[in-house]
Amino acid sequence: MLITKAGPENTEKVIKLSIDEAKKRGIKYIVVASTSGETGVKAAKMMEGTGLNLIVVTHNVGFKEEGVSELKEELKEEIIKKGGIVLTSTMVLRNLGTAIREKMVYSQQDLVANTLRMLGQGIKVTVEITAMSADAGLIPCEDVIAIAGTKSGSDTSVVIKANSSNRFFDIKIKEILAKPSEF
Repeated sequence: MLITKAGPENTEKVIKLSIDEAKKRGIKYIVVASTSGETGVKAAKMMEGTGLNLIVVTHNVGFKEEGVSELKEELKEEIIKKGGIVLTSTMVLRNLGTAIREKMVYSQQDLVANTLRMLGQGIKVTVEITAMSADAGLIPCEDVIAIAGTKSGSDTSVVIKANSSNRFFDIKIKEILAKPSEF
């Protein structure tokens, strides 16, 4: 799918494409990044009754402000009510490396994250949320579809072979279904 500009206006198109591709390919899991829960609710509503498994991945508590979750509780409840699973977890390509970088200026995970960002922020996040979901045992190590975006909403979707973060380089982006050409 050709997407020119990154942003939340692409969210519903990307989710619909991802659902259609999952059904066509026999993929059972869709992993979606959602900070506040708004994108997660859209995905949950659109996936309801499809037989697909939805994992909504959010930032860890304290990501922006100590002790505070950016996920809105009412949106979390709606995702769960619609059959989705919400994963609030440590970000694979951020936390420890950020602490190291602040003290030592260099982090290997920053190198990996910035390399993935060459393809777009959404690509970096799809890889990250796939690893986080596999780490939590919420998805199997098989092809899944991961959806993410640039700042808010969704503008990126990939078919990705899942694996856990300790096997990070066994994660394989098999196909980019949608991503913005300008980001």
